[in-house]
Amino acid sequence: MNVTLPAQAIATPTRRLRVAVVGCGIGRSHIVEGYQPAPECFDLAALCDLDPARLASVGEEFGVRDRVTDFDALLGRDDIDVIDICTPPGLHKSMILKALAAGKHVVCEKPLVGSLKEVDEIIEAEARARGRLMPIFQYRFGDGAMQARRIIDAGLAGKPYVGVAETFWKRTADYYDNPWRGRWKTELGGVLMTHAIHIHDLATFLFGPIDRVFARTATRVNAIEVEDCVSASWRMQSGAFLSSTATLGSQDEISRLRLHFENVTIESTHEPYSPGDGPWTILPANDEVAAAIEEALSDFEPVGRRFRGQMAAFHKALMASEPPPVTSRDARRSLELVTAVYASADSGTDVELPIGPDHPKYASWQPQD
Repeated sequence: MNVTLPAQAIATPTRRLRVAVVGCGIGRSHIVEGYQPAPECFDLAALCDLDPARLASVGEEFGVRDRVTDFDALLGRDDIDVIDICTPPGLHKSMILKALAAGKHVVCEKPLVGSLKEVDEIIEAEARARGRLMPIFQYRFGDGAMQARRIIDAGLAGKPYVGVAETFWKRTADYYDNPWRGRWKTELGGVLMTHAIHIHDLATFLFGPIDRVFARTATRVNAIEVEDCVSASWRMQSGAFLSSTATLGSQDEISRLRLHFENVTIESTHEPYSPGDGPWTILPANDEVAAAIEEALSDFEPVGRRFRGQMAAFHKALMASEPPPVTSRDARRSLELVTAVYASADSGTDVELPIGPDHPKYASWQPQD
């Protein structure tokens, strides 16, 4: 069942937020998809990058003359509302804490930080801060994903049964010819942390919280420190099961989420970097369920895809003094799954969630050697 969406624009408030993007690699995608299409909401005020050539290239591309190489120089500026952190993961924690302490709103790429201990420190700092923090989980922001969420929230899906979450991507030695990729200290993890983290967030966004995890990890594709193959079995709090598999050795690239409920089977698109886009495959159990789903989606409005949708929702939330559409606690749930997978792979046993300060991997999931 495919739903035809009404051609309506995304309504956004009018106050413009002045943004500084830090890190012009993935930061460029934030600009292209999230900030540039919404000039009524965002003003790209400054760029920061340690690479002068990349800083100049992106600055010229988007007409941004305010370019700095010193992150700290942004913190005291009254003309910047939002600092968007797109640096290597090992730098995230210190930058987030500094930006929150300076009274800024913060957007930060995944993974937010490198342990549950660190994310709990971030949550505490945000509670004391004037600004809000939004981690990036752009896969949620597509019409397919949001339609699925509406069907589930309306109670039409019924009891969850089983699901699969797959990240089958390709990364070669050239990808890792880089000073920070593939290393525990700077990337904080491998395919689980850097690649599959998005589809896993989308899975819990739709299938609910996790109760137990059993997992195996391996490094089989590239000569790197971190894992590039993962297989895991989740038991959800609802009692449902989900199998997640990820590799960086696939000869084509897909991301896929397929969820089976009592009344409906739901499957994402297979687009590797935007599986949240519609239309998704919706298979109702019978005509009655199909009619109810059609009715529930009859007034659905497009949400905007990937960074466009997430940044628009962030702006709307800030204007309404509401929590961001993705919160620091969402990031904690994501990193709790990461911690459980690494703990299970190391121990060969099931790991129960939630994970608190008494867990041996609470302070770090990295190998001790």
